[in-house]
Amino acid sequence: MRDEALTKVPQVTLVFWIVKIAATTLGETGGDTVTMTWLHANQNAHNGGYLIGTGIFLALLAVLVVWQTLAPRFHPFLYWATIIASTTAGTAMADFADRSLGIGYTGGSTVLFLGLMAVLALWYLSLGSISVATVSTPKVEAFYWAAITLSQTLGTALGDWAADTGGLGYGDGALLFGAGLALLAGAYYWTRISRVFLFWAAFILTRPLGATVGDFLDKPIRHGGLDLSRPLASAVLAAFILGCILLLPQRAGVHPGQTPAASPEAS
Repeated sequence: MRDEALTKVPQVTLVFWIVKIAATTLGETGGDTVTMTWLHANQNAHNGGYLIGTGIFLALLAVLVVWQTLAPRFHPFLYWATIIASTTAGTAMADFADRSLGIGYTGGSTVLFLGLMAVLALWYLSLGSISVATVSTPKVEAFYWAAITLSQTLGTALGDWAADTGGLGYGDGALLFGAGLALLAGAYYWTRISRVFLFWAAFILTRPLGATVGDFLDKPIRHGGLDLSRPLASAVLAAFILGCILLLPQRAGVHPGQTPAASPEAS
């Protein structure tokens, strides 16, 4: 009964958000490494590169989600590997929809936003809550990872929309989404706005922040980027995430009404 007090996701702390932002940035550079650097989709959006990349990352994501769901308790490496897989899949899917299918950034963002709202609505209607503090059963995890993947894909489309369609560029786009996260942090500390709403709003915004930062790192200088090597940037980000997991241990979240002392893992 003690393990039932714990969720399958980490406690939402500052470390969580640091790793999440790094993971979303890695999702951008890693996704672009496969689809653009290796499959050359940026040279021809209809050569199948984005579709192949989407297939690769979705297959990896499916394996990790099943593994994560079958795991009896929270494992930091498994959880963050699944998050990274979802964000790289989101990068490839958003690029495929925007560029290969020709939906465009505005259309892609709208479709993904509606899809995310539909998943969250179904989750709430089915279980009465969309709080991550309830993620401990396969049914809740199915909703959780569906929402996560859609939010990651939406964030990629939003980042591209702000940088390109919105005309902000990668640097100003990153500042915009960073400012948005700062406002949400202020609302968390100084208002009584729903913590569940603030979590999902922040989770969504970290993705376009990571997308714009990732693009700023690896896009050509003439397009407003630093033109760094995508594989190298991805390796550095992966090493940073690994270091955070090893040096800044994370504990599993706790169900509402429970305390960390309810499990020996949280003592």
